[in-house]
Amino acid sequence: MLSIASRIAFVIALAASSASILYLLWALWGVRMFRRPRSGAGLGFDPVTILKPVCGLDPGLYANLRSFCEQDYPEYQVIFGVRAADDPAIAVVERVIRDFPGRDLALVIDERVTGTNLKVSNLVNMYARTKHDILIVADSDMRVERDYLKAVVAPFRDPAVGAVTCLYKGSPAGGLASILGSMFITDWFLPTVLVALTFLPLRFCFGATMAVRRTVLEEIGGFTALAAHIADDYMLGKLVTDRGYKIALSRYVVENVVFEPDLKTLFRHELRWARTVRAVRPLGFTFSFVTHVTPMAILFLLVSQFSATGYAVFALAVALRLLLHYVLRAAFGIRGPAAPWLVPVRDIFGFLVWCGSFLGRDVHWREQTFLLQAGGQLATKG
Repeated sequence: MLSIASRIAFVIALAASSASILYLLWALWGVRMFRRPRSGAGLGFDPVTILKPVCGLDPGLYANLRSFCEQDYPEYQVIFGVRAADDPAIAVVERVIRDFPGRDLALVIDERVTGTNLKVSNLVNMYARTKHDILIVADSDMRVERDYLKAVVAPFRDPAVGAVTCLYKGSPAGGLASILGSMFITDWFLPTVLVALTFLPLRFCFGATMAVRRTVLEEIGGFTALAAHIADDYMLGKLVTDRGYKIALSRYVVENVVFEPDLKTLFRHELRWARTVRAVRPLGFTFSFVTHVTPMAILFLLVSQFSATGYAVFALAVALRLLLHYVLRAAFGIRGPAAPWLVPVRDIFGFLVWCGSFLGRDVHWREQTFLLQAGGQLATKG
């Protein structure tokens, strides 16, 4: 009986590790196929309103916000929004506005709450000040170059496109926890999305950039339709595609400035993200264990009792995982030294987060604890 159980475990572990290796090969191909043009081509772009919800002092906040005010684009408006009159970010926003007297910039301070997602409440409060028919929402920890708007707006030339979104890469702004957090984005998030897009149409947006036509936004019920959901980017994309519109993926890659003060905060942050994805895409998230390559390779090595086959599979998996680390850095222009020794640490940490996501539905967000319901709806706990 033990022999049969051992054989079953061997087959399962081999299948999981083989699937991980296949995922790595697929990811390497996906990265190769992805192309990012330097800028949008041509003139005559429609005016744009950029919405920047802000809460607290993110590291590098001034540089992040400033980058959206330095666009090489004929006409655009930037609206910054905060909820509390004593938010320390207000001083930073006011400095940005002073530094660009010729730009159409505005600050909205409004504490009204719509739904449980306070970021979306911010967007609802800012919406009345928008002037243009293409709206772009970008989180406050994002930083862009001067060609960003041209690249994002270009896909709207296709009338079937209702929304445009962008991938993003991590840029650490701190110590080990921030480095691991940025590696989660660059080494895990980017390749998983590129693999998924090789066989599935894009049906969701990313918080790095959510661009939408005003008419489409109003058709789906405005920002209010997102107010009860933690994954407002996912829900926006779902509502847009449910109406028959396409979501275009811009070839522009946004820089996400990552600051995590410690490993506990990083774990909570990623656990919130993991439980959010599990709530909105439970089947896909469950099978995402294959993307945690190093743990799968270690599992097979243990189950194979350190056999020659086990070592061979382990060596191949680790070699391909390290290759992907370097390919991603080259393809997406990741600055700073490579950290191949942290790759297995990052994989194991991510696998622990994945396991922890099945042990509850609580999420911690902006000093509050919420309960995630089916479909990603937020309920206040307590």
